[in-house]
Amino acid sequence: MDLSWSHQPLTRRRTLAAATGLAAGALLPHGPALAAATQYTNPVIWQDFADIDIMRVGDTYYASASTMHYSPGAPVLRSYDLVNWEIAGHAVPVLDFGAKYDLNGARGYVRGIWASSLAYRPSNRTFYWLGQIDFARTYLYTATAVEGPWSRLTTISTPYYDAGLLVDTDDTLYVAYGNTTISVAQLSPDGRNQVRTQEVFRTPSSVGTLEGARFYKINGQYYIFLTRPANGQYILKSSSGPFGPYTMRQVLLDLRGPIPGGGVPHQGGLVRTQSGAWYYMAFVDAYPGGRMPALAPVTWTADGWPVVQLVNGAWGTTYPSPAVPTPPRQVTPMTGVDTFDGTSLKPRWEWNHNPDNTKWSVGNGLTLRTATVTHDLYWARNTLTHRIQGPTSTATVQLDHSAMRDGDRAGLALLRDSSAWIGLKRDGGATRVVMVTGLTMDGNWNTTGTGTEIASAPVSGGRIWLRANADIRPGAPRPGTFSYSTDGITFTRLGPAFSMGNDWRFFMGYRFALFNHATQALGGAVRVTRFEVSTP
Repeated sequence: MDLSWSHQPLTRRRTLAAATGLAAGALLPHGPALAAATQYTNPVIWQDFADIDIMRVGDTYYASASTMHYSPGAPVLRSYDLVNWEIAGHAVPVLDFGAKYDLNGARGYVRGIWASSLAYRPSNRTFYWLGQIDFARTYLYTATAVEGPWSRLTTISTPYYDAGLLVDTDDTLYVAYGNTTISVAQLSPDGRNQVRTQEVFRTPSSVGTLEGARFYKINGQYYIFLTRPANGQYILKSSSGPFGPYTMRQVLLDLRGPIPGGGVPHQGGLVRTQSGAWYYMAFVDAYPGGRMPALAPVTWTADGWPVVQLVNGAWGTTYPSPAVPTPPRQVTPMTGVDTFDGTSLKPRWEWNHNPDNTKWSVGNGLTLRTATVTHDLYWARNTLTHRIQGPTSTATVQLDHSAMRDGDRAGLALLRDSSAWIGLKRDGGATRVVMVTGLTMDGNWNTTGTGTEIASAPVSGGRIWLRANADIRPGAPRPGTFSYSTDGITFTRLGPAFSMGNDWRFFMGYRFALFNHATQALGGAVRVTRFEVSTP
């Protein structure tokens, strides 16, 4: 294919403060002329999908994203129009990179799946996912359908940091990677080994850090798309082949983004529609919710450089919808009701670290048997997470707690490095509904607080409804509130509002989380019969 695809990690973000210079972009019409057209609104996905790699195969668009310590990792999104997206599957079925990803003697918070790359190889009709883990080595997974099954093709000893994978027009596989010093590697024809690697560019000190590579071949030219975390985007171009030499141009710097209170759109990748139009899907830092994908049209200068189309000097909140064929079907919503039917979890769910698969099941609801004896939710296995839909949304869970045992704790959390939850404590044969806050980690992701109960009420029977409302508008800490119901109709607020912080350093945004862990002995269980995420 005559174009390709790549991506980011922990060094991002030298500064969020203003620097000088804003890339000049052609202005799109604004006002009645634009309003008259069919439009889309940014962010196109108001959920946490960062470090995007994006591509088109036929009439279908695909994107991948970072997931850090969540499992399965590396979600693959699918769209037919670049605006409406669904989660199709995960390229990394299990984080089998060491015991810390199992919460077994160590923890993998803020490790795992960072900026990685998704590509398609027409010669064998195969999807490729490539990413480095823990600065140690690179893993390559393949599948013939994005839903899976995905399997590991190879492990490469060179850690391709923030890698972008290119399938060249002659079918050769190349990888662009690095931080500040950018290199290109060539893989063997079967993709299993590195046959060559070479430094191709060293970032000028005046620019600072560049990373998050995406690798393309467009009109015979080679391009490496790079981010300056977290406020700029640059691109390298070579007319002499994948190993350069490359020249650099600024794409954007300190560009106003489309989310009030959010950051500069950056990182992500370029994609071409069937009609030849180009788009850039970036992400916007928008904590406490995370990093949200935003889409903008791109044009090209006569000498082959991309220009982001602006609206009133900013990344537009709205643009005319891409001209694409009529989608073959509607995509599966990322919100709504899940009754946990079938034999597997829907792809919108991800576990906090790898689960103990002997301790959970689906079909007739989600059964969570206690998998860990701990007083620390951050050490508890089998906590199941769901991204929060912005700008505000509510999660409601119907929970059968009749099989809980003394010492068990189960419920619904707002989960991050500072967390709170509403749920059930069973002690001395009695069950109470409680609101707990003060679950905290330090900057090395070690637990500093296991939580303090600040409100409670007695409950009887074996069924309860728990609710968490989350405001994830960026720009400031935002409130999360909790409530419960004994009939599913009338809800009672429990406890004060919990402040969800907007610091970026945990990288992943807040999530709704279902949990059940023991503090005394294993053997108890809860059953989630219904889970719903709704928006106002």
